[in-house]
Amino acid sequence: MASSEPAPMELVGVRRDIAGNIPVVFLRERSGERRLLPIYIGQPEGASIQWAMEGRETTRPLSHDLIVNIFGALGAVLDKVVITEVNEGIFFAELHLQSRSGPVVVSSRPSDAIAVAVRAGCTIYCEGEVLDIAGKLVPQGDEFDDDLNESDDLEDSLDEDLATDDLVDEFRDFIDSINPEDFQS
Repeated sequence: MASSEPAPMELVGVRRDIAGNIPVVFLRERSGERRLLPIYIGQPEGASIQWAMEGRETTRPLSHDLIVNIFGALGAVLDKVVITEVNEGIFFAELHLQSRSGPVVVSSRPSDAIAVAVRAGCTIYCEGEVLDIAGKLVPQGDEFDDDLNESDDLEDSLDEDLATDDLVDEFRDFIDSINPEDFQS
């Protein structure tokens, strides 16, 4: 049953869908029915969320770190993130900020909004209608919760992807530093 107020959610974790090998972020209602909300996301966003949850530092800021840094530099504070809609399996979200000129709402993909929320330390909410459509009743304490708390191949895969990103950055730096004359005999 949809409520008029968005429900506060807890970020349970990021895991890989076994059938499609796709990262899924899991949110759970903090109270009430405690429905679980699975949202399929991209590999880079999965890595970003996972690393932020673990408090890992990177040698260079990831995109979501940059967004939080930009908010701070502009004097804006992220108040909350709201999962606002689901349409044919596609989720929508909003970033709710307080800026010097007043409140600002920015449309976002949920994966990006969640990654930014974890870094900013703000609460994630979900509209009741979205939970009614996509929320899953999964009793706490069952083997699903145990599976979410165990590490799996996702972390190793995310580490490999980030190492590949570093390699690509190094290659780009190399390309930027060479001249056509370097290859003349």
